[in-house]
Amino acid sequence: MKQFLDTHAHLMDERYEDPDQIPAHMAEDELFLTVSVGYNLVSSRAAVAAAQKYGRVFAAVGIHPSDAEEAGADFYAELTDLAKDPNCLLWGEIGLDYHYPPLDRDLQKRVFLEQLELAHASKLPVAIHLREAVGEMNELLRQNAGLLEYGGIMHCYAQSAELVPFYLKLGLYLSFSGTVTFKNARGLLDAVRAVPLERILTETDSPYLTPEPFRGKTNQPAYVRYVAQKVAELKGVEVEALNDCVLKNFRTLCPRLDAALRND
Repeated sequence: MKQFLDTHAHLMDERYEDPDQIPAHMAEDELFLTVSVGYNLVSSRAAVAAAQKYGRVFAAVGIHPSDAEEAGADFYAELTDLAKDPNCLLWGEIGLDYHYPPLDRDLQKRVFLEQLELAHASKLPVAIHLREAVGEMNELLRQNAGLLEYGGIMHCYAQSAELVPFYLKLGLYLSFSGTVTFKNARGLLDAVRAVPLERILTETDSPYLTPEPFRGKTNQPAYVRYVAQKVAELKGVEVEALNDCVLKNFRTLCPRLDAALRND
C-alpha cells in the first residue's frame, strides 16, 4: 500500500492555526488515515468531533497523566459517552509521566488504573503514554494484565529492546514516531529491529517529535512517511509492505475500524 498511517496525532493542538487543513490534504499527503488523540476532556470532545466531520480521521479519548487532576466521575461519564461513537477506536492517551515536577505520582497511577477499567468496560484498546516511569508502569501492567483484554499500544515507544518481549507478552503493539530518525536513536533502532512486523505501528505524535529532515518545525501527520521509511529500512522491507502490515495490525487491534471505513 502506497498510503501511510498515522495512528497517533493531536489534530486539535493549538499549534495548528487551521487544523481543518490537515484532513483536507490527506489524499495529496498519501495518508490513509490518522487518529486524533485526546489528552483531556476538551481535546477528547474535539477528537470525536473531527472524526465525525472528516473521512479517514478517527478518534481516541482519554486523560493524559499531565492532566490527571481534572479526572473525576463527571469527566469519566462524558468520556464514556464519547467512547461509544463508532469513530472512536481507542481509549487514550493514558499513562504515567514523571518528567515535569511538581507531580503527584499516586494520582497519576490511580487515574491510569481507573481509565484502564473504563476502557475495558468500553471494550476498547488503550493508547499508553510512558515517560520516566518504566518500573512503576511495568508493575502496574503486570498486576492488571486482565484489563488489557482488548489490547493496546505502547505509544511513541522509547524503551529498550530488552523490554520488547515484556510488552509483546502482554499483547501490546509498539508504535514508533519521528524519534527513530534522530541521530542519537541507536538504542531505539535496536528496539525497532526486535519488534516483529505483526506488532508494529507508525505515528507522528504531531505536533511533537518532528522527524528528520524537519526537526525544529511543527510536526504534521504527513511526516509519518519519514517514520515509515526508517522503520521499513530497519526491518528490511519495502515501505509499501510495511504500510500493509501497519494497516493489518491496526485493523486487528481496533475492530471498529472496518465498519468505520465502510461508512466513510
